[in-house]
Amino acid sequence: MIKILSIAGSDPSGGAGIQVDLKTFQSLGAFGMAIPAALTAQSSRGVFSVSPVPSADLKRQLKALLSDIKPAAVKTGMLLTRANVDAVAAAVKEFRIRNLIIDPVLLSSSGRTLLRKDAVPLLRKKLLPLALVVTPNIMEAEALAGMAIRSEQDMDFAAGRILDLGPSYVLIKGGHRASSAAEDTLYGGQKVLAFSTPWRSGEVHGTGCVLSSAVAVFIGRGYAVEKAVEKAKEHVDTLLRKAKPAGKNRNLRYFQI
Repeated sequence: MIKILSIAGSDPSGGAGIQVDLKTFQSLGAFGMAIPAALTAQSSRGVFSVSPVPSADLKRQLKALLSDIKPAAVKTGMLLTRANVDAVAAAVKEFRIRNLIIDPVLLSSSGRTLLRKDAVPLLRKKLLPLALVVTPNIMEAEALAGMAIRSEQDMDFAAGRILDLGPSYVLIKGGHRASSAAEDTLYGGQKVLAFSTPWRSGEVHGTGCVLSSAVAVFIGRGYAVEKAVEKAKEHVDTLLRKAKPAGKNRNLRYFQI
């Protein structure tokens, strides 16, 4: 059984962060491991507070785990602070992590900051160059590329800017290529690839977490990035069909995994 590690925030509602990452790993037959980089107080009603795990504690967790177990892939999510971005980058280098999938989480859907502004330049400089795949949504791609995305051409140009920072691939989630489908676009290979699945109406918690975690599993299994993204998209679409509310906010659905 392959081993996959998530380094991300903790969501006590189980819908996002390391909790749903672990569920995703297990649903795909992988042995999941998790290191929290931040703690949240949240529910279906929103994110009420966010606190970083002290970088010294994060470093101890990373050293203890990675000096013992070699993951087939590592996925990062919310890191919150400069110190934690730096700690993760140092560990990736020290332990020679090859298959690094970065979900550059910046904001919650309710607008809560999940990566502080002073940490974004460090993410761009130190962590992105170590990544195999980066999976920003449109807003995150704008922040990483330093430009607005208003068209298909803008998205292509932004992807080029992100690739110039050093990752091998960038998967931009959402975009302007199709309005009737959930379409993500992969850049970095021999050609640009668009992956479309039917648009599922309604808000589902943790979609980006599940997608990046699934990509990590398939890459850990040895799939080429293009095939890993295709299979991850199919997995997410299957789960979206079964998503249901979990809390008092009946408009927010959760993956049933």
